[in-house]
Amino acid sequence: MSKYKISPFAPKTFPTLPPLAGFDMATAEAGVKYKGRTDLWVLRAQAGTQVAGVFTQNLCPGAPVEWSRKALETDTDGPRIVVVNSGTANVFGGQKSRDAVVETAQGIAAQFGCSAKSVFLASTGVIGEPLDASKVVAKFPEIKNRLDGDGWEGAARAIMTTDTHAKGATATAEIDGVQIRVNGIAKGSGMIAPDMATMLSFVATDAKISQPVLQDLLSELTQTTFNAITVDSDTSTSDTLLLLASGRAEHEQITSLSDPRLAGFKSALRDVLHDLAMQVIKDGEGITKFVTIKASGAVSDISAKKVCMSIANSPLVKTAIAGEDANWGRVVMAVGKAGEPAERDKLSIWMGPHLLAQRGQVASDYTEEVGAAYMKQDEILIRVDLGLGDGEATVYTCDLTHGYIEINADYRS
Repeated sequence: MSKYKISPFAPKTFPTLPPLAGFDMATAEAGVKYKGRTDLWVLRAQAGTQVAGVFTQNLCPGAPVEWSRKALETDTDGPRIVVVNSGTANVFGGQKSRDAVVETAQGIAAQFGCSAKSVFLASTGVIGEPLDASKVVAKFPEIKNRLDGDGWEGAARAIMTTDTHAKGATATAEIDGVQIRVNGIAKGSGMIAPDMATMLSFVATDAKISQPVLQDLLSELTQTTFNAITVDSDTSTSDTLLLLASGRAEHEQITSLSDPRLAGFKSALRDVLHDLAMQVIKDGEGITKFVTIKASGAVSDISAKKVCMSIANSPLVKTAIAGEDANWGRVVMAVGKAGEPAERDKLSIWMGPHLLAQRGQVASDYTEEVGAAYMKQDEILIRVDLGLGDGEATVYTCDLTHGYIEINADYRS
């Protein structure tokens, strides 16, 4: 149970994520930081599993990220193991952090008979406190004895930090008439911004797809899911998104991105990634409003996305939303500061269905009463049209409240 106030958008129940052929897992209480709750998760993927990954673009990444990037490039005939701890990010701990990832990888490799270099590691929590790997390694024998395919909810809870609820999603599709499934979990609540805009996420499928195709799909779909959300504009040092495919489904392997049989799987994967990304935003630290921002009429899609992010990351826009103030002037400011082509007298701004401003001034039939009434909703849509071209984009964010400040002011205490 989180010590933080539960998000008003928290789902009532965790979705049912059925076991997947080729995967088993277990959690444990390692006592890295928390007492009386699980903080360690191990996922075992059987030999032959293909893995794709996307990692933080922060230039001060954690030791686990550096290790996992190398693991992604390592071939192995054995199982692929994922080890995740919460309580410390194992970032900026100098040689102690680097030693901890080696000790952790070697410890799990000894238990499961795999190469340490092929183990994936992820850590989340406080920056600047190296992981005491001995606490984690001591739990590996217990975890090995309790491996089970039905453990997704427990896994989602073990990797939480300031999250107020566990996050999971699942979807199905067909390849060659064979049903395949995609399961995913994520954690994230603050320090959320591209790239890649969530702290940790792990997605698994029984589909039989080659590694290059998996990587291309993940890189593409991340752009409109995890890379289209922002809580506070801060890109974590620990962001890790892994996609593992066990290949246990009984269909012929897909080895080309242009294979028409890939369509259903791609749709299912997109659904899971989008669902998880929305859960992360809807659990944004201190959230009271979920906000969708759409830009159209930009000179390109890339330009439109930069405009959206400028609006989404503006503290003035976000605090106005928290205060239920339809302050379109702040949106104008955020568009203008984005550094993208924009012309004041071609700009139009809507809040939901209501046109607030156009041609450089307030819309003739707009009233503050209309705007104020709309802003009382839990879910807000801000839409801008730049009137310059065909570029468009959508990003998702939340408001900035006293709750966010309170969480982050005492995060290390």
